[in-house]
Amino acid sequence: MRDCLPIVELDDTLGLTDTGGDTLADVRTGKNGRHRLVGLLRQSVFGRLAGYEDVNDADRLCRDPAMRCVVGDRAITGSAASASQMGRFETRWLSRPENLAALADLPGQWIEKVHQRRPPRTIVLDMDSSESPTYGEQEGSAYNGHFGSTCYHPLFVFNQFGDVERCALRPGNVHSADGWRAVLEPVIVRYRGIVKRLYFRGDAAFANPEIYEFLEAEGIGYTIRLPANRVLQDKIGHLLKRPVGRPPHEVRRFYASFGYQAQSWKKPRRVVAKVEWHPGELYPRLGFIVTNMARAGERVVAFYNHRGTAEQWIKEGKGAIKWTRLSCRTFAANAVRLQLHALAYNLGNFMRTLAMPKTAEPWSLSSLREKLIKIGAKVVNHGRYVTFQMAEVAVPRQMFHEILSMIARLRAPPAPA
Repeated sequence: MRDCLPIVELDDTLGLTDTGGDTLADVRTGKNGRHRLVGLLRQSVFGRLAGYEDVNDADRLCRDPAMRCVVGDRAITGSAASASQMGRFETRWLSRPENLAALADLPGQWIEKVHQRRPPRTIVLDMDSSESPTYGEQEGSAYNGHFGSTCYHPLFVFNQFGDVERCALRPGNVHSADGWRAVLEPVIVRYRGIVKRLYFRGDAAFANPEIYEFLEAEGIGYTIRLPANRVLQDKIGHLLKRPVGRPPHEVRRFYASFGYQAQSWKKPRRVVAKVEWHPGELYPRLGFIVTNMARAGERVVAFYNHRGTAEQWIKEGKGAIKWTRLSCRTFAANAVRLQLHALAYNLGNFMRTLAMPKTAEPWSLSSLREKLIKIGAKVVNHGRYVTFQMAEVAVPRQMFHEILSMIARLRAPPAPA
């Protein structure tokens, strides 16, 4: 039965939501609970991945045969959790401090499960902030001048595979790097002694000597954009003069590397500069990157430029998972919703990177949802099992078989007797 639901099969294979069931504290005091805590967590995460980001969607999902199988236990023959049950689960039980802290650790624990199957040798961390617009009198909501809106200002850390390593909800009026250590340090601690090389990339919001010193003490290579100033421009004055001769029809790029020490720095550091002359433009475009890497300047810039993929992953989280839907009144409840959205995003990204054949590599998370999750099926109930007869409109039978085969290969080998 569950083999017909590939994302559920991936969850079972890696033991993802089971980890949440083991770490979250069940604070229910009654003795007539219909669903286990892990079942409620599955309904929250899988519902968001399927495009149902609001609690009131549970009134319809609780009768859905696939969701009932996802929740398991009593839900298979009865119904999944109702909207009122899910509301209490997310806003009352998960918003307790111990459960909110456990939720913040879950993305990293899920990634550890994946890396046990496919251990990476190198990890590249990208840190970036984002905007989650708010409406009404939501706790922690504030106007942000950079985004020009009333919003929350969450902070994310991604790895190079697109997984959310950790995230945190913050009030809307804080600086982009506010609280960076509380988000980044647990990720760094988790990778100590695990990977051979660890790198960090950040935009100009993270050009902070405290961040440099922290990364250097941890032995982490970094590239962080540096805001331009007169001293930096004077260092590359010879590159700011328009090249002699007729202006070319293509972009001309020049690189320079030099030592620089700002007044707030305790020591000089290497800065790589890029100067671009574009056709039809009077002045060059400048960019400065502070780094502790020994690569050639052009390679340092190329490595930093890949940081832009983190912005693309944030857009996917907003578009496919709707993680900007933080519509609760209290800040703690909205922090819970952000963590649940991040778990749904990671589950979809695991599916995309671990269990999809090459013909599906270009799929976005939206395509994955529309072609693999929200598809028609005929449900046949038998005495002891349920069969889902899936439509082959978007995913042919051969591709479905390849997906299940790739998931099967992820299973951990049996423990020796």
